Amino acid sequence: MIKYCDLKEINKRYEPALTEAVTRAAQSGWYIRGKECERFEQAFADYCGCKYCVGTGNGLDALTIILRAYCEIDAMKPGDEVIVPANTYIATILAIMEAGLKPVLCEPFTDSCNINTKLIEGLITENTRAIMPVHLYGLVADMDTINAIAKKHSLKVIEDSAQAHGAIYNGKRTGNLGDAAAFSFYPGKNLGALGDGGAITTNDEQLAKAAKAIANYGSHKKYINVCRGVNSRLDEIQAATLLVKLQSLESDNKRRMEIAHKYNTGITNPHVSLPATGNNGEHVYHIYPVFCNNRDSLQQWMTENGIETLIHYPVPPHKQTALKEFNKLHLPITESIHDQELSLPCHPAMSDNEVEKVICTVNSFTV
Repeated sequence: MIKYCDLKEINKRYEPALTEAVTRAAQSGWYIRGKECERFEQAFADYCGCKYCVGTGNGLDALTIILRAYCEIDAMKPGDEVIVPANTYIATILAIMEAGLKPVLCEPFTDSCNINTKLIEGLITENTRAIMPVHLYGLVADMDTINAIAKKHSLKVIEDSAQAHGAIYNGKRTGNLGDAAAFSFYPGKNLGALGDGGAITTNDEQLAKAAKAIANYGSHKKYINVCRGVNSRLDEIQAATLLVKLQSLESDNKRRMEIAHKYNTGITNPHVSLPATGNNGEHVYHIYPVFCNNRDSLQQWMTENGIETLIHYPVPPHKQTALKEFNKLHLPITESIHDQELSLPCHPAMSDNEVEKVICTVNSFTV
């Protein structure tokens, strides 16, 4: 069986450095907000090209804390609106709601599956305070247009970069393309920890300080709480792990792009549509999605031939029971994407033979 994401094989590639880093952190006697976290925050900020990085417990918390921090510094208030792509993972929307703000769902482009910038201005009201583009599947959204709209209407731009570690847009990396950005280091990400983890990047010192306090019970100084915070901190073992893996992120992304190129040129089945590719490193292929009107049959065919695939995502956020207030919305492009999308294996531990088997199996699928 070719696994969709073989974490055991992926992580073996970092040995013995990975075990040495975990051992160092475990034997240090300091496990929360210590030297490993400080080193990683600085290294990741430098990598993204930002001044500040704040480690968090996970990617959802990173998004939520950014928004709560903006409320704390009076850039937003409860009830304000944030425009967000409708076809994102539900976590993006949950973060907005958890911060007491209102998500406004925007349909995506059909080709890139990223937020349709032509629709954004039609959704802006007197209550709009931010646009939250999602670099879905690892493909950077149209940030020049988004930033221009935001500047025109005095809005914040908050990147959901959970799927786009290391992607480059006009010479700059994700995490440094707006006012702030949130990353997830869930184990299957391009930069993944050995557990949960996340980070906020920004060039805004006031936002960074507010976010760091919120993530630590609302405290800059032990037992002195300046706001109502939460407990969401990147632990030392995860930080040490990420420091090791960050050194290989460029080569790992390069391998993902090589695999994607093989898929792009090798898959010729007329019943299967391929993803947008981006330019000059704009796509780092956290996910390689294909689209098929007979998606479930294609997935069954892949399974029968020993290839694990996933669906990202089977139910769009506005049709989830958890978001009943949105259930009556009809968003045809979003719904079509969720009905047709199937994710093929695409990770740096794949062999060329495995890639070729995936290509041959997709091409042999018949309706």
